[in-house]
Amino acid sequence: MNTRLENRKVVETLLGPAIEDVAISPEVVSTISEGPIDQSWVKALEELDKRSVMIDRASQTPNRSLAISDLKPLLDDLRNKVLSIWCFVNLMLKSLQAIERVRDFFVSQIKALRSPNINAQIIQQQSFIRYKELYGFLARHHPVLGEEIGQAYINTMRWYYLSNFTRYKNVLEKISLFVIDKNDAIGADQTAHRGKIHTRDGPPDWDTNLRKIAPAHRPSQISHDALAIGRRAEVLKQSHQAALPAHIAEDSKQTHYVETPFLHFNLALVDNATAEYSFLANFFSPAIGLQTVSRHFSAIFFPTFSLGHAFTKSLVEASDDCLGILLCVRLNQQFAFELQRRKIPVADGYINGTNMLLWPRFQLAMDIHAESIKRATSAISTRGAASALGLSSNGADAASKQSTAPHTLTQRFGQFLQGILMLSRDAGDDEPVGNSLGRLRGEFEAFLTKVGKG
Repeated sequence: MNTRLENRKVVETLLGPAIEDVAISPEVVSTISEGPIDQSWVKALEELDKRSVMIDRASQTPNRSLAISDLKPLLDDLRNKVLSIWCFVNLMLKSLQAIERVRDFFVSQIKALRSPNINAQIIQQQSFIRYKELYGFLARHHPVLGEEIGQAYINTMRWYYLSNFTRYKNVLEKISLFVIDKNDAIGADQTAHRGKIHTRDGPPDWDTNLRKIAPAHRPSQISHDALAIGRRAEVLKQSHQAALPAHIAEDSKQTHYVETPFLHFNLALVDNATAEYSFLANFFSPAIGLQTVSRHFSAIFFPTFSLGHAFTKSLVEASDDCLGILLCVRLNQQFAFELQRRKIPVADGYINGTNMLLWPRFQLAMDIHAESIKRATSAISTRGAASALGLSSNGADAASKQSTAPHTLTQRFGQFLQGILMLSRDAGDDEPVGNSLGRLRGEFEAFLTKVGKG
């Protein structure tokens, strides 16, 4: 027994250092294979590297032990696993560096969009579209950061469009406009109204609810016929042209009708909405779907569309210009067709909202014309037909009896009807124009009947 014990001690003394040199503790193996990558993992990696070097040296000696031969395949497998982990960690570090640089790039471009007098479309094409693969990389490897960059862009462009269109609206509001009100109705007494110039900054005795625009640009005496279509229909041929630049609109000294500022504001709005939707669909796809692109567009343009509706309302809410309002309706229909042609479905809500502002006002203005004829008819029994039509005294009654020309109201009705029909040649049967014209015609026929009897 004593002899065996002594022999074991001798063997332990001789083999102990050799075993210590090649042995890898279970804690080291467990840490490297399954532990988190921290300082302990680094120390375990250093221990493994130290043992690997010693085993490599021992395996190259002629008198290598059997233990080393048995241990080396296991060590190689563990070392391969460590190498895979290290490659993954290194790749992650490189990816994080790339993500950080991509984030900084897009943040700098988004900041550039807030620079004064910047053209957003130039930055969109030269910086965003040109490097859109970078956003795809960001969205794949760090979706949360990709969403944050997208939201930052949405917030910036919402501010960009709203501020620029607000400035443009303010410029268009300075344009002098003819004011056409109830005094211009078909059956209105023209003797009291004759000689007044209608502008949106009209005389103080007119309706005080009218918003006065550009009092510094009060035009000189400009004659116009509120009931004649004249060349006003030519505005329908301008719906495919570029919007009026702000500096030209600001310097304009001419007086226009209500359809002119409506045309140019919406021309600019349609063109910018088209450009923005096309950019969103190009840049963010396929990282996000088209439904998400539509939501992004709505988030960007909702305040601007609300501004457009408010501007349209301010133009027509106090106006009784049936021809101008109907021209705005036709322009809005042309914009709808153009957006369909461009395949921009996200602006349908704006188009429909504009229609809901224009059609009720058109019907109210048509009712004013019908009521004016009704009042003229009622006045015939007390003042006579000539005075009801606004003809002056001092021989005017006798002159009107000898003249072969149609009554003044008939001439005004004919002018007005011709304009409405010209603007309704391609109208659908479901439009309110037909009902309004029916009532107007009924009142006019009643007027003619009463004049013929008198």
